[in-house]
Parts: sequence; structure tokens; C-alpha cells
Amino acid sequence: MIYDLEHDDLLQAVKEDNYADLEDLCQQIRDFLIDKISKTGGHLASNLGAVELTVMLHRVFNSPEDKIIFDVGHQSYVHKILTGRASEFDTLRQYKGLSGFPKAYESPHDAYDTGHSSTSIGAAAGYAAARDLKGEFNQVVAVIGDGAMTGGLAYEALNNIGSRKLNVKIVLNDNEMSIAKNVGALSSHLTRLRTSDNYLKAKSSVKSTLKTIPVVGSRISGNISATKERIKFSILSDQAVFFEELGIKYIGPISGYDLEMLDEAFTAAKAIDGPVIVHVTTKKGKGYPYSEKYPRKFHGIGPFDKDTGEVLAKSEGPSYSKVFGHKLNQLADNNDKIVAITAAMGTATGLGPFYKDHPERFFDVGIAEQVAVVFAAGLAKAGMVPVCAIYSSFLQRAYDQIVEDVCLQNLHVIFAIDRAGLVGADGETHHGVFDLSYLSSVPGIEILCPADGNQLEEMLDYAVNVCKGPVAIRYPRGSSVSEHLRIKAFTGDNIRLTEGKDVTLLAVGAMMDPCLKAAEILRENGLDTGVWNVGRVKPFVNTWKDLDTRLVVTAEDNVYNGGFGERFAAENQHADYEVMSVSVPDEFVEQGTVAQLRAQCGMTGEQIAEGVLKKFERKA
Repeated sequence: MIYDLEHDDLLQAVKEDNYADLEDLCQQIRDFLIDKISKTGGHLASNLGAVELTVMLHRVFNSPEDKIIFDVGHQSYVHKILTGRASEFDTLRQYKGLSGFPKAYESPHDAYDTGHSSTSIGAAAGYAAARDLKGEFNQVVAVIGDGAMTGGLAYEALNNIGSRKLNVKIVLNDNEMSIAKNVGALSSHLTRLRTSDNYLKAKSSVKSTLKTIPVVGSRISGNISATKERIKFSILSDQAVFFEELGIKYIGPISGYDLEMLDEAFTAAKAIDGPVIVHVTTKKGKGYPYSEKYPRKFHGIGPFDKDTGEVLAKSEGPSYSKVFGHKLNQLADNNDKIVAITAAMGTATGLGPFYKDHPERFFDVGIAEQVAVVFAAGLAKAGMVPVCAIYSSFLQRAYDQIVEDVCLQNLHVIFAIDRAGLVGADGETHHGVFDLSYLSSVPGIEILCPADGNQLEEMLDYAVNVCKGPVAIRYPRGSSVSEHLRIKAFTGDNIRLTEGKDVTLLAVGAMMDPCLKAAEILRENGLDTGVWNVGRVKPFVNTWKDLDTRLVVTAEDNVYNGGFGERFAAENQHADYEVMSVSVPDEFVEQGTVAQLRAQCGMTGEQIAEGVLKKFERKA
């Protein structure tokens, strides 16, 4: 059967059509995803693997009355297609376009906005508790991947659900396990037996009847229950025992590509009045050979040639991540105390070469940033030099460990903070625009911001070999090649490039090129303009207190509150010059290219210059 994905009522179709037709629908959705994402970029592999799973979820459950919460949200594209947004996929992850993550403002079918890992089960528990308090009867479903299940937040939520016996359905999308046919068949048989209506009714009836027998009834019932538990745990898998011990019924593992089995499992889970986990095994990139072979490459990918799988736009020069990884590997060759830590982002943060050359000193703790930081603290306390490579927006999750475990003990832990600043198409949940603020408030930490790849290498060397306490080096996503000339070597101090009697621009890290562009425009308009490379934000050494200039402009790719600009303005409020700050506004910034978002935030060189010229016009 041929479906019109952009115009048909797909929710009705998945509920009414037979399995053969739904297999056609799944194939058409895969073809659609490959075609659209090859043009826009996006998270392909995870969505290709979860097509059947998502189709059958919508067959059994009734969104939006039933709440389906996708953990992280990378795999929500199929859900968006089924809920009427296929016609918007040409704008996926584009400026003012369809988000790559669930967004309640897009559709009532997006029950919860996600973007970070391991949150879906806890959010589902909150939904379920509210439903019960209000006397409602809808279902709440959390869809979580095996990677997200490595996060401690997920286990805290499982404990909460199990102890409260909340009626939450959890779908574990496991794309790492391969299940032998006999194991799968046995599990399927036991699942149907244990979750059938007759079994559940008989179990309840027997227990109720036994308890009415005077004196010995409760004892017999208890003995039967104990025997049943021993038999159950002897035949169930380790996964099942773990969840059942938490008070959560376990169904699975089942194939994520058997529509009938998925239908049975989800229907059985729905019938149980209590917490249930359905363990579904899938394959990342299913149905597209290049994605199946290279699932990491196609996890999040830019536009590509769908016939060859090759990325179309090549980066101009090495990325900051690559420069970081290469330099750290070099330093580790000569220093056996250096260890590298990542939270499931080893390749993405550039640590591939380190893992290859120093596997015994490479640690991936899974999606568990808190563990990564406290683990680094223990390593540092024992005399090692741990380098923790984590995205800026993900490091937020470990703030307490940064304060209590690292900085309070003044430990020599180096934080390599990738994806700082505006990151582009991933949008609000991934922009790294708060790290200067949340780190600057912590005593004892040194914060460095490279303006290019060369300076990143120098700062990493300085952090390893000169610093004694905690150090954070924050750098943006993308190419490390800048437009400016080589800055003199970083040795720990901020660097004055030029003096300006009228205007002095203080460029924090990646804002160097916009500030140099602004300086060029201002000089063309007759203003004597100077520029500083602010590579060290903290400790705040006020070398600018006595500047001979009329206006100082601070520029940073961080929010103003708690950032460099606010600190500078406070420290120099009585200076002879005025202060103007350029930063990310006090709002959550949407998705788009970095250039588009900087323009929206007033952070381009032209906009900086325009703001300065207007200020001088008002003075005149």
C-alpha cells in the first residue's frame, strides 16, 4: 500500500490497517527520512532503528490523551511524521523551522520537551502521579534508549516508580543487544503467559480465595508467592530480575521489527495496572546500509549524498574537538599521569586518538556527567591529571560535583568544555551559553577561552603543565581556523592586540573575529579602536581599570548574567570610561546556523560596530 505521508491521517491508519500495509508504511517512512535528512542533516540512525517501534506505540496508545515522552528526543522524527508534521521536514533543524526534538509548541502530541538524556522516566512519573491525583485514566509512556539508561537519573526514577507502584509504561529501545531466536521465543512465550488476561485474573482470584481460609490461608498464600518468585527469578534474564526487584514488571526482550510481537507486548503492558518495562531490541540505522555500517557517523549528521553516504559540506580546517584531542594525545605521550574521561562522547569530543594510543588511560563512564566529574576528582586526589571532555550544556548536570568534589578540594582537574557558545541546529537544549556564568561563581577555578585552535593547544599545555588547581577551557563547535592573524603565545595573561583612545573591544574567546570586524568598521568611521584577546576570564585580573579610552565593549558568547561582561561592569563602575556589553540575551535561543543566531542576538561585527556608532552619536 502507498501512503501519502504529508496528507494522510497516519494515526488512523496505524490503528486500522493490517500488518502487511504497516510494513509498507514503515518502509516509506524510512525512505522519507533518508531523503529529507540527506538534505537538512539531523539524527538519522536512531530514527531509522525505531520506525516499527514508534508505529506500534501509536497503534496501541492514543496520543495525545496518552502521553508519550521520548528521552533525549533524537528518535522522535517518526513520531513527528505520524502526528502530522511530515510536510514540514524540509525545514527540519533550520532557522524558524521544525525542531529536531519534541516541542510542545509544535504539537499537543509532544507531551514533554526533551533534549538531554535520562529524563523521560522521571517526567513520566510526574505525569502519572498528577493523573492519579486528578482521578484520570490515561496512559503515560516513556521511551528511553539503552545509552540513556546508563544515566543515574533514570535509575532514581525507576526506584521512585517501583516504590510508588505508579502506572507508567517504559519502552527500553535497546540497539546494542542481539537476541538468539530461542531466547526470544521463550521470552515471548513467558510474556504472553504472564500478561494474559486469564493469567492475571486467575492469579488475583487464587490469592483472594486462599486468604479467606481461616488460620492457614495467608500462610499458604505467602508460601505460594515465595515459591513463585523463586521460579520466576530462575527462568528470567538478568534484566528481568533487576526490574522485577524494583517492582516493575518486565516484558521482553522482543524484536523491534516484528509488528505483531510489538503489538502484543504493548497491548499486554497497557493492560497491566502498574509499572511495566517493555524491552525492545533494535538496530541503529536499520534499512540504510551506510547508516547501519557507520551508526556513530549517522547519529547526528549534516547534509549528505544518500547514494554514497558521504557528507556534502566539509569543514574548513580541523574542528576544535579534533585539535583538542590531538594535542591531549601528544601531551599524554610524555606524561603518564594524564587520563581522559568522557560521558559517552569520546569520538565527538575528539578523544578517538587518545583511546587508540592510551586505552588504559581512557575512561568512558556512559551518559553520567556527575560520575565523570567525581571520578575525575578521585583520580586527581590520587595524583593523576584527569582531563574531562564534556559538552558545555551537559556539564551543567554536574555542577554540584564541580563545586563540592573538585573546586572545594582545589584538585587539578581539567575540564575541556566542548560546544561552548551557540551551537546551531540542535537549538535551546544544546547551546552552551551558561558555562561562564555557572563556573565563574565557583572559587578557585581558572577559566580559559581560546580564540582559535592554536590558542586551544597553548591553553591545554598551560592547564596541564603550569596550573595546579581546577581549570576549565571552553571552546565552540566547528572549525578552529579563524580569520585573524596568529595571536602571540598564551602564557596565562590576556593579550592586548591594539590600543584605542576612543573604543576598546574586549573579545572573549571565539568573539575575536567579530570584534576585529567591528574594529575595522569603527576605524573606517574615524574612531580610534583597540582590541584585546580575553583568553582568561577567571581569575579576574583587572588590567583594564586605568584604560585610557572613552568606551569599553565586552563581547562574549555567553549570557550577560554572571558572565564576563557583568563582572567587568561591576568591577569598573567608577572608571572614567563607559561600558557596553555584547552577549547572548536573557532568553532561550532557538535553532539555526551559528551565523543566523549571532545576528539574531546582535553579536556580529557589523552589529557591534553599529551599536558603538549609535552610542557616540548620542554623545555628540
